[in-house]
Amino acid sequence: LASYAVCRRFLPSWLHCHLMLTESQITRLVSKGELFDVEFKGEEREALNDAELVETVVCLANGRGGVLLVGVEDDGRFTGARLRHGTITDPRRVEALVANRTVPSVPASYQVLNVQGSDVFAIEIPSMQQPVATSSGIAKRRAIAPDGTPACVPYHFYEMQAAQANRGAQDYSSLTLPNAKWEDLDPLEFERLRQTIQRNPGRADRSLLALSDSELVRTLGLGNGGEGTTGVDRLHVAAILLLGREEAIRSLVPTHEVAFQVLSGTRVVVNDFFRWPLVRVAEEFDSRFQARNQEVEILIGPVRAGIPDYSRDGFREALHNALIHRDYTQLGAVHMQWRDDNIKISNPGGFVEGVSLDNLLVTAPKPRNPVLAEAFKRIGLVERTGRGIDAVYEGQLRYGRPAPDYSRSSNHEVQVVLPGGPANLELARWFIKQESPESPVTVEEMILVNAVERERRLDISHASELLQRDEPFARALLERLVERGAFEAHENRRLGRTYSLSAATYRALGDAAAYARNQEFEPIQQEQMVLQFVTVHGKITRRDAADLCKIDSRDARALLARLVRRGELVLQGQKRGSYYERPPGADLFSP
Repeated sequence: LASYAVCRRFLPSWLHCHLMLTESQITRLVSKGELFDVEFKGEEREALNDAELVETVVCLANGRGGVLLVGVEDDGRFTGARLRHGTITDPRRVEALVANRTVPSVPASYQVLNVQGSDVFAIEIPSMQQPVATSSGIAKRRAIAPDGTPACVPYHFYEMQAAQANRGAQDYSSLTLPNAKWEDLDPLEFERLRQTIQRNPGRADRSLLALSDSELVRTLGLGNGGEGTTGVDRLHVAAILLLGREEAIRSLVPTHEVAFQVLSGTRVVVNDFFRWPLVRVAEEFDSRFQARNQEVEILIGPVRAGIPDYSRDGFREALHNALIHRDYTQLGAVHMQWRDDNIKISNPGGFVEGVSLDNLLVTAPKPRNPVLAEAFKRIGLVERTGRGIDAVYEGQLRYGRPAPDYSRSSNHEVQVVLPGGPANLELARWFIKQESPESPVTVEEMILVNAVERERRLDISHASELLQRDEPFARALLERLVERGAFEAHENRRLGRTYSLSAATYRALGDAAAYARNQEFEPIQQEQMVLQFVTVHGKITRRDAADLCKIDSRDARALLARLVRRGELVLQGQKRGSYYERPPGADLFSP
């Protein structure tokens, strides 16, 4: 690896790079100013004492790791690090100091370099898997201050729990609640849970129906201790969330809250907040959803098929994911907002470590609350495979609507928007016709068909981005759609192989003329762009045409030659000095 920045970009945050920084690398780091993972400590006015040095190491270790540069002022000036051990600075002695004063010990690496005539003491700090404090009990973390600059702030206990849950190192839902009693569980919720199992025979674990209440709690991992029917000695957070009485939830898990809101423009039509057990919340939201969700019917031969405003399965998976993946250490409600043209579901707590917008479709399931997630699977409320995200995507695409949008998510919140509005009924009909028990239409195929139907053309690189898979996978899937007669392949000098809907698919979608328009659209558009350019600028070169139309030089030559043959342009000059202009007498204001 060529530099620290490259290492930090391509290696996981928990893996220590152990790079020996060079003078030029430090200069480049400093030129970018202080960053979330780069901290400057100048000693121009006073020396950096050992306590502040250790606290800064702890701060960076509790973030993404990074580099501490002693001897660099906040404004990026190299003023030099003071000698820490008489006439020298011994990196090994500083290493021992930090190791002895951090709990657990931080395995940082240390070196002294001369940069622009000044000694800089560089400390490379890894991101730790568990919270770190000084031996005196001080814990700090890296954060962004209100002014947008990185800073070290106190690291509170609830934040440590949230960070551990994000990394999969701790399951908050499995923690024991010392004050929780068996009487805090509601017998009606046990019955509701069993009825949920009975309503989902294909997804739920029906063996749970034969268990007593206490056996059910132990089997689902909601508590332990106690035997027989006498109750359970120790109840976990998940037990109160799933089976607790409302007053117990308010007292023992006060962060739990769910909001159902209906918004029409700026007017709030419904604004209800609940602190009910999760299975009861799921039932209530499902019944409210079905009451508002309308559908239209389409004919497919002699069969009628309903096309709803929103997929019930997709909505349920999105809601249940928000309930089981939310950060229960943070205040804030799970919000379900039904708007005029979409449904937005949001929950406190960002994506867990290792999950991002770039791998949402392909990464392995990583629940923030594994005990809660497993309980939802076993009672049949979510997919046993853990791939509920596929159901959310399929629910949108199958009914001719855009894919769900997670782009508004942040480090502190996950948001998914399910676009509504009029469905593409012809596309929905086409998907239904393509289905068969032997060859179902996959989510990946729906993504590509939906994209090509909207964008007209798709290349392999863009398909790879949409699928979040490598290009060989995208190419194989595109070619399979060509074999099935859904797509046609085209050779493009600039983009390589591209794909469009086939003539048969356009006919099935009820827009046969679109096939012809799609074939001719690019050449006609390019010609009009060139003529408009000449109208404005008086002339155009081959290079201008290539840049304007985003095509290579050979295609630009062919485009210009075609316009010359039709008499709409004339060639002037020779070789490198040649250019094209409108013929004498042509109307310059009418391309």
